[in-house]
Amino acid sequence: MQRAVAAAEQLAILALARADGLPAFAADGALSSWEVFGQQLVTGLSNGMIIALIAIGYTMVYGIVELINFAHGDLCMLGAFFALTAVGALGMSEWGGAGGAVGLVSLLVATAFFCGALNWSINRLAYRPLRKASKLSLLVSAIGASFILVNLGLFWGGMPMDVFAGGNSSAAPKAFPALVEPEPAAHLGDVIVSRPDVLVLLVTVPLMGALTWLVRFTKLGKAMRAVAQNPTAAALMGIDVERVIGATFFIGGSLGGFATVVYSIYNQTVSFQMGYRMGMDAFIAAVLGGIGNLPGAVLGGLLIGVVRAMSDQYIETRWTNAVVFGILILILVFRPSGLLGAKLREKV
Repeated sequence: MQRAVAAAEQLAILALARADGLPAFAADGALSSWEVFGQQLVTGLSNGMIIALIAIGYTMVYGIVELINFAHGDLCMLGAFFALTAVGALGMSEWGGAGGAVGLVSLLVATAFFCGALNWSINRLAYRPLRKASKLSLLVSAIGASFILVNLGLFWGGMPMDVFAGGNSSAAPKAFPALVEPEPAAHLGDVIVSRPDVLVLLVTVPLMGALTWLVRFTKLGKAMRAVAQNPTAAALMGIDVERVIGATFFIGGSLGGFATVVYSIYNQTVSFQMGYRMGMDAFIAAVLGGIGNLPGAVLGGLLIGVVRAMSDQYIETRWTNAVVFGILILILVFRPSGLLGAKLREKV
């Protein structure tokens, strides 16, 4: 639903801009089919980049410990509530100019650290003691952690703050202030790229580039690849496996923190149930691209974002989930390892 609202806002911006004299395909001022398609594509790619950033956290953890961290989406939900609390407590919605930009960057960094620390703590308290237990035990603990985070979000939504509607209804969705106004920032022909779209691009692309550099060229990245390949051999070579796993959880959670702030600003609403949708989209993206494959998670996220946007526009919002899962099933039937193939451990 949030994506449909964001797309509707994009089309409304385009219509207003058209009224101000922008060039148009349709002579009567109505939006042409190509303009609608272009706007939906921009919306889909923006949401897809957010999904990809969350999916990377999923696929990193799976690549290291072969655990589907079902608490990851709800971790992002708590990050959104943390960001909303900070915005309300500091009155950031009233900031402008350079102060507003500094506040936004600080909010991104603080939320990323909060989510990273929380993800590290979950690993330390819930997953690490069960590292040598069965995979089923780890999976059940991940589901349990997810339920705990959901209930924490439900309680958090009842805080007596104006941004939480005075705490009158903890379960109701909360409006996230428009820290970045949905105004046109650029024009691609007759298609408008809004400021929130630019924000998504400026946050997600550098983060993905930085993560690629970290994994390929740093000592920690080499250790992560070694642990993913064979944790026993890595330990014999002097690598602190638990430290690497903890760092992976922290980095994955931090990426989710960045993503959830951008998601909240872009869609302007948060709720204690948003983690389920975010986590499910990210999980599907990771599986679609190839679980354990970082480029695959990015490709899967972009694909899910575009498919959702196009389904909302040309089919119907209530059928969007069915369309997404239908595509997932088809791809897994014909390519079980995902679009880019899963990176599996080699047994020697």
